[in-house]
Amino acid sequence: MLRVNIVGIGPGNPELLTGAAVKAIENSNILIGDRRMLEAFAEQGKKLYPTIKTADIVEIAAVANPEKDVVAVLVSGDVGFFSLAKTISGKLPDCECVRYSGISSLVYFASQLQMSWDDARIVSMHGRRQNLVAAVAENKKVFSLTGGEHTPQMLCTQLCKHGLSEVQVYVGENLSYPEEKITAGTAAEISKQTFPSLSVMMIINEQAAKYHPVVHGLADDLFTRSKVPMTKQEVRSISMSKLMPKATDVIYDIGAGTGSCSVELALLANQGKVWAFERNPEAVELIYKNKALFNIDNLEVIAGEALENIKSMPAPDCVFVGGSGGDLCEMLDIIYAKNANCRVVINAITVETLAEAANYYRMHKNYALEIVNVCVARSRKLGSYNLMMAQNPVYVMTALKKDE
Repeated sequence: MLRVNIVGIGPGNPELLTGAAVKAIENSNILIGDRRMLEAFAEQGKKLYPTIKTADIVEIAAVANPEKDVVAVLVSGDVGFFSLAKTISGKLPDCECVRYSGISSLVYFASQLQMSWDDARIVSMHGRRQNLVAAVAENKKVFSLTGGEHTPQMLCTQLCKHGLSEVQVYVGENLSYPEEKITAGTAAEISKQTFPSLSVMMIINEQAAKYHPVVHGLADDLFTRSKVPMTKQEVRSISMSKLMPKATDVIYDIGAGTGSCSVELALLANQGKVWAFERNPEAVELIYKNKALFNIDNLEVIAGEALENIKSMPAPDCVFVGGSGGDLCEMLDIIYAKNANCRVVINAITVETLAEAANYYRMHKNYALEIVNVCVARSRKLGSYNLMMAQNPVYVMTALKKDE
């Protein structure tokens, strides 16, 4: 069986290789990695393959001789920190893959800044969908990898748009190389400069929220409101519990109204994405206002008819329907065509919508439908007495795919 050493070379400077990594490279006659990684080993008489493409690595390993060859794949940083190592190991099932740790960019950068990193929230904006704004708003220290369109200046521009222009930002570029550069400034200052796409950031927010409730159901008066219908706090709390959103979910809020549910969903799925669909122009404006009010970056507002707009959207993990405009069944067909396991919660205040939903799931027996009638009364002061005022009863319907 061919031995493949997956070696974390640290930030890039050969002087930062661990002793074990040095030995693994010495014992390998075939080296694969980025061209710059291979430069330090060009004079050692080894076969060098300047590539980091998984398909190329698989092909090189396939033609290697297990009796004579030992392959070393050089990966930047540490093999367990947003590394190519995870992908490579899964593509080489017939090889003996051995990992060798290296110094990660996080560890190196923190040492250069003379600060600890064990209390940092770690985010990668390099080819990944994560919510940096939420991370910075909620944590005093955030480390982020950057890449692609997510350059340090672009990310700091986003922070500024969400009221975080004064947070302290450190940007590291070309770490460990002679041209290494570390720039410090506020997010506002960094947003006006230019940096390589592949950089790292350490962001310090001394004003980060110290406490965030672990329950949902934000008070109604926290939202900007008008005459546009809004899912009230108690019903919203029950609906979110039934929907069970995960931190990384892609979520639709159909008939978003004021955006109260959209906001809560975006806060709960702070590493995911929420799409708010609303056709009422006044409501669309309110959703934008509430998005800005809560400094939410992972909420996208889609104006117009939801039935047409959801067709081109990414497959959802869960869907909340606050209003369907009479297109409920067609919408559900589109949603389940995208993801048959999608979790769906539908709120209805009319018996007609209740009947429509119940009939739909009667015809789709691979889903279990739960119906809860929520009746809420709120107190109102009447002199020295409290008078209980009934709110409109709401049917909260939850549909989950049955186990096969």
